[in-house]
Formats: sequence, structure tokens, C-alpha cells
Amino acid sequence: MCGIIGILGDHEVSPQLVEALKRLEYRGYDSAGVATVDASGHLDRRRAVGKLVNLSDRLVHEPLAGHAGIGHTRWATHGAATEANAHPHRRGPVAVVHNGIIENFRELRDEVTRLGMQPESQTDTETVALLTAWHMGQGLAPVEAARAVLARLDGAFALAFLFEGEPDLMIAARKGSPLAVGHGEGEMFLGSDAIALAPFTDRITYLEDGDHAVIRRSGAEIFDAEGRPANREIQQIDVGATRIDKGGYRHFMAKEIAEQPVVLGDALNHYIKGDRIVLPEALDFRDVDRLTLVGCGTAFYAAHVARYWFESLAGLPCDLDVASEFRYREPPLSPASWAIFVSQSGETADTLAALHYARDKVARTVGVVNVGTSAIARDADIALPTLAGIEVGVASSKAFTCQLAVLAVLALKAARDRGRLTDSELAAHLADLRALPGLLNQALTVSDECRRLAGWLAEAQDVLYLGRGALYPVALEGALKLKELSYIHAEGYASGELKHGPIALIDRNVPVVVLAPRDALFEKTVSNMQEVMARHGQVLLISDPEGLETGGHGIHARLAMPPGGGLFQPILYAVPMQYLAYHTAVAKGTDVDQPRNLAKSVTVE
Repeated sequence: MCGIIGILGDHEVSPQLVEALKRLEYRGYDSAGVATVDASGHLDRRRAVGKLVNLSDRLVHEPLAGHAGIGHTRWATHGAATEANAHPHRRGPVAVVHNGIIENFRELRDEVTRLGMQPESQTDTETVALLTAWHMGQGLAPVEAARAVLARLDGAFALAFLFEGEPDLMIAARKGSPLAVGHGEGEMFLGSDAIALAPFTDRITYLEDGDHAVIRRSGAEIFDAEGRPANREIQQIDVGATRIDKGGYRHFMAKEIAEQPVVLGDALNHYIKGDRIVLPEALDFRDVDRLTLVGCGTAFYAAHVARYWFESLAGLPCDLDVASEFRYREPPLSPASWAIFVSQSGETADTLAALHYARDKVARTVGVVNVGTSAIARDADIALPTLAGIEVGVASSKAFTCQLAVLAVLALKAARDRGRLTDSELAAHLADLRALPGLLNQALTVSDECRRLAGWLAEAQDVLYLGRGALYPVALEGALKLKELSYIHAEGYASGELKHGPIALIDRNVPVVVLAPRDALFEKTVSNMQEVMARHGQVLLISDPEGLETGGHGIHARLAMPPGGGLFQPILYAVPMQYLAYHTAVAKGTDVDQPRNLAKSVTVE
């Protein structure tokens, strides 16, 4: 969600803050701002609505001096995207930036109003600045004032404070939302993630839940939720792994789709050695009686695909839950069950909360995450990296296929542990997985045909996606991608459910995308497709050459996929879903990498 950067440096920080914020654009935002303290102790700020270039333009005409500063990209929650609601929020001697939601802000706002301080914005964050300023007005020093306010806050937050008259002080606090401290030589930094800090330092300390830090150029004093000094580890990060560029592609998403054969190969090579699966010893499924799979958005659809694999391969019953609903229905969990939590960022607020709900109720929690230092990776009993590398495009592509790869390996391990696969059967499935990077390379060639089809899809008001079995969640993912990127209404359905309602929508103006590899369910899917065509629906059939030859008569368009992949074809069929959405968005002129209203990492509920 929102991006935070803070610098106590040796140089003018305004341009550095803006450059760092550019590295956080992938998180999603609709306004931005910076605040600085100059050498004389003067605190000032600049804010702008829209893209960072608007903030940069303002700083050209209204420059800010100072070697200490904080910056922010805001994704609106409380209050519309206006300059008044943009961060940093300032009241008197304090400026604050914030990622998260202060759940009791109305109560606190009423309190500060009674104290005679009137809010100037609609945001929950301004309440933090108002309360801090009030405490300082009562004689508290900046650190004590900030601590007094932090003790009053309910909800999830990452906060950074900057103070008038304090050019060598910044305070940071974390509860739920991620925040990291960067260590330099006579300089200190603060950021939402290592990506923002990579240009400045490769030495990072991740604040833990409930921590706050008093940061000066000489270092950071970190205190835990009880106010006790905390010795948090300084980690060395791979700066090269945080490198962000488009590599010659027009958009980050195009680059990330094209990277899938390589990153998928990296993930598979990490977990498969010859005919062996290499996983932590604790991942022994013999005594597991049930799995719970939890995720949000695309990660939920990855978990949905995995349910088919765990149940069909391992005979292991699976419950599937959207993280935002999971704990609120208070599901009964067996103490012999495991819970698997899937998240690209590892910081997804709902998924993290679901993990915390489950961890004392199940035998083991497993995180499938792309960020090995994330909260889910730290809090789960076992964390399995997906090794997709940095994904900048808000709409997930390579993270999805790498999640599927790791979940496929887990399903095979479960099947082997439970005696459901012989050595030769396991070897055959592993061979199917190892073949996928090459098949993905072939699948990337559908890009040109998807570009040609984009003009047709771009004219549609509604699009339906159909799939059966493990291709049904891929249809859901395809519809999600089209909605995210092109703003066209789209829905995914299990093919057999078409006649139970959605068929009422079919006419010659509704494109219907059908995923139908030539498998055991092919004939049934083709039968559903014929029902669409009988009602003048315009079908795009995605299948292998044999499937197109058998079922492709009378269709509007086709996309040929390479045969192969076995049970793991959902990984392969993700590619045309991504390209159809990508090229349709380009045809419509929407913002591919940063779609409106969306954020890469949803760190608030």
C-alpha cells in the first residue's frame, strides 16, 4: 500500500526522497509528499495529487532545503485523493507519514477537537500529528510525545515522525504494516521495504510488530512493544536483487511475464534435485488430516488450483478460504491439520491476521511467500520462498506461476509421504514440472496473437472466462487480470455452472474465453462451449493443437498452447490470461503497471 521513506543524511534530501518514492510506485498511490528539516531546524513540506512528477514539478518551483526528511506515497483509505489528505500531515512542530489504518481515530479526533485542535483533513493519520503536537505543547519532548501517542493507537500502522528543531531525529513505529531501518556511514534511513533503501545501504534492520525506533545519524535505538530495548538483527541484503528496471520492455508487466520461464526454472531447481523433492524435514504430511489454504486475490487463486492437486494427488482434504473472511467465521481447525498461507509480499494484512488466528490451532503453519524477510515468512512455522524476484507490476504474473510451482511441489511431497505415488509416478510428475520452463517459453509466443485479439476484447462491456477442474481457478485469475488492467467487467466460471445462471448473459456482444486443454474434461468443456455458440456467444478457445482441431469448429478465435505439462497445465495456461489482459489494457490506454485504485501490497484490512 502506501510507501514510506525517511533519510537522516549528509546531502539535500528532497531529491533523494523523490527518487526513493519512485522505487515504491509499484505499491500503488494517488498522491505524494515530502517534509524536511533544514540546518536551522525549520520544518516544511510539499504535497501533490497524482503521479510523482507532479510533486517533482512543485519542488522545482518551491524547493525544500534540509538534510533530514520523510516522504510518502498515499493510497487513499480515509478521505479522497486531495492535497489536504496527502501526507506528510503536519501540525505545529511535528510531521507524520503513515501506512495503515488507525481504527480508533474517530475517538481520538473527537478528543483533540475537544482540546481545541481542529483537523484540516479527512484522514486518520492527521490525528497522530494532532495528538503529538498537543503532547509537545504540554511540555513533553518529541520522543516522549510520540510514545504517548503510540500507546493510544489501535489498528495497523507504520509511522515516521519528523520534528521542528530536530534535524538529527526521526522516530519510526510499526504495528502490522512493514517498516525497515537502513544503516549507513553517518547516515540513517527508513523505508517500507528494502527496495526503497537499496540505493542508500545494504544493511537493513526489520522492525518487528510493536517496535518503535529512535533514529539519529549515529544509529537507531529500537524498543519492543513493552518499551524494552530490543536487539534486532542487522541483515545484509543483496542490492542486485532489488534492482528495478524495465529491461527494454514498455511496461514492467511485460518484462515480468517474459521472465516466467527463468524464474519458474529457478524455483523448480531450488525444490527439485533429480528425482528428489528437497523441502525442510518438518514438512512430513503422513499425520496431517486436513489442509487449510488461505490467500487474497491472485494468491487465493493459486491456493484454489493447489486444492485440486492436494486432493487428487495426495487424497488430502482441503479447505479453501479468502483471507479477509477466514478468521471472522471462526472456522474450527483440527489440531492435526496444517494451514498454508500464500502471499506475494508476505505482508498482506488479511493473510497475516489469518496466520495469527490459525497458528495456535493447527499442527503447523506454512508460508508460501516471495519476500523471505516478510512478516508471514517470519511468523509461519516454515516459510517457502517462491523465488520470483521483485515484481513491480501491480497485477501479479510471475509471482502467480512461481506460487503454483511451489504448491505443486508441496502437493507431490504430500502424495509421496502418504503413499499415494510410486517412485516412477513421482518421477513422471517431476518430469512434467521440469518441462514447464521450456513450455512457458513456447507459450510466450501467443503474445502477438493476444495483441491482435485485444482490439476485439477492448470493445466489450463484459467478458466471461470458463474452465473446468484446475483450469477453473485459472479462468477466475484471467477474469481478475482483465478487470484489474483494462477496467472491463469480467467473470470466471466453472464451465459446468454456465447453464445455472451466467448463460443468461450470452449474446453476440459478450466474448467468452474458454480454457480447454485436451484432457479428461475436454469433451464436457466443449459441450458447454457449444451452448455458448448456440446463443451467438463469441468464443475464444485456448487449447493445444489437438484440442483446437477437435473442438475449434465455428469459434470466433483461437490461441494455440503447447501440449504437455500433465496435471500442471494451469501454470502454462496462466500465460495467455496475462497477455490477453495486458494487451487489452494497452489497447485501451490504461495504466498497465499501476492500475487505478489498486495497490501491490495490501497492508491494511
